Amino acid sequence: MHHWVRASSSDFTGTPPQPRSGHTAVNVGKSMVVVFGGLVDKKFLNDIIVYDIENKLWFEPECTGSLSEGKVGPTPRAFHVAITIDCHMFIFGGRSGGKRLGDFWVLDTDIWQWSELTSFGDLPTPRDFSAAAAIGNQKIVLCGGWDGKKWLSDVYVMDTMSLEWMELSVSGSLPPPRCGHTATMVEKRLLVFGGRGGGGPIMGDLWALKGLIDEERETPGWTQLKLPGQAPSARCGHTVTSGGHYLLLFGGHGTGGWLSRYDVYYNDTIILDRVTAQWKRLPISNDEPPPPPRAYHTMTSIGARHLLIGGFDGKSTFGDLWWLVPEDDPIAKRSSVPQIRNPPETKESERELDTRDPQQERGQEGSTIVDLQKKMGISVSSGLLRLQIPEESEDQEFVELGTRLIEGDVVDNRASMIQMAAEALRQHWRESTPETLQLKELGSLLRDYQRLVTRKYTAQGSLASADFGLPGKKTFTFYHIKSSSELRMDDIPKLLEEYKTLLI
Repeated sequence: MHHWVRASSSDFTGTPPQPRSGHTAVNVGKSMVVVFGGLVDKKFLNDIIVYDIENKLWFEPECTGSLSEGKVGPTPRAFHVAITIDCHMFIFGGRSGGKRLGDFWVLDTDIWQWSELTSFGDLPTPRDFSAAAAIGNQKIVLCGGWDGKKWLSDVYVMDTMSLEWMELSVSGSLPPPRCGHTATMVEKRLLVFGGRGGGGPIMGDLWALKGLIDEERETPGWTQLKLPGQAPSARCGHTVTSGGHYLLLFGGHGTGGWLSRYDVYYNDTIILDRVTAQWKRLPISNDEPPPPPRAYHTMTSIGARHLLIGGFDGKSTFGDLWWLVPEDDPIAKRSSVPQIRNPPETKESERELDTRDPQQERGQEGSTIVDLQKKMGISVSSGLLRLQIPEESEDQEFVELGTRLIEGDVVDNRASMIQMAAEALRQHWRESTPETLQLKELGSLLRDYQRLVTRKYTAQGSLASADFGLPGKKTFTFYHIKSSSELRMDDIPKLLEEYKTLLI
């Protein structure tokens, strides 16, 4: 069990970062977290804020540089990449205003000195919303992004000793071009997840790239991975952070899908278990509310803790800081308190730059199932405290929906009426599509789905192994969800698909 705890002024001294999104935050060894740049209220930033882990201190170092063209360090920017190797933080690309950048900088955190690097070889084109990772302690791999005209799928490797870039020649199938994705080195492979693709769709695919380690002498090649478990929905602007034997994915945004023309922002926490090679929902305590949904934030690991900084939800830029901690952490049971030292969130409802999308889509409002249910006056409490799945006769909402479908039919008694109503409603759902399914039906649909799963697999004596996400087994992803208010927009097609398999 993990807990979300909002950071308070008692957690550290000094001044935390001001509100921002599209910034970077990287670990330098086990001693520091270095935050750079970002965007707030149409203003691009190039400040450095450092968290001294041992002393629990935020500070702004006084950086020096070459003063080339009158500048000490990189120009203000957001949506760049930042990678640390030893005590050096490397910065590439990003956006400043409407301009994509292709410059390359390094900050020596031992002496706080910036240097602009003159690299050579196959230089990457200027881009933003790219993704990068360190290969060992000498090389950097950069993939994808948006150059202002097209989405990219190229891969570059840069040797930080020789400063030579090399475009990787990859054989076989390639992932679709994308931006706003994540790239994470896991042992000898680079894992890429999600992003916004060519033409605008947001993706939820997972790819692995081999051939990055010289000693392995492998031919570079991509493989699409389809792992069991409850995979994240399609999204971009999310984060993936290493947490020991697992990778932790948080937040991001996707499309509202069939219920909304607007984007939806997430605050779910999903892990990729490297031992079992499957997706899992991280168990989170319900004692305190989680951070508001957001994208283009940062998450960094500090021991067993994860630190969340900033982000954007389509309307506001966040200045809050949050800890995600295991239940044995001393602050796990602390009540969340406002962060006194941190500036308030900055409203950007009239913001000119759409940080979510290179094509600057118009829709910026996110909605969740529970938000829509509340707006439409549909009960969202039904089932939240439900410990057992009710029978049809006890499921009043289910019976009422079915009864409307058999109005006018002659029914001898209540038992026959309930049976006919159930058959009519299930036939209705068998013929339904995600587009025709009504929001008010979701609670009843979810409960009937769980009811049918229980009956089918209890009868076979295999409820414990019926899945629930194991390879080679029938997969029933939503069996343990307590209420339809926990569903995401893009869960609905999968729920309906799995439900129909139970009617066969």
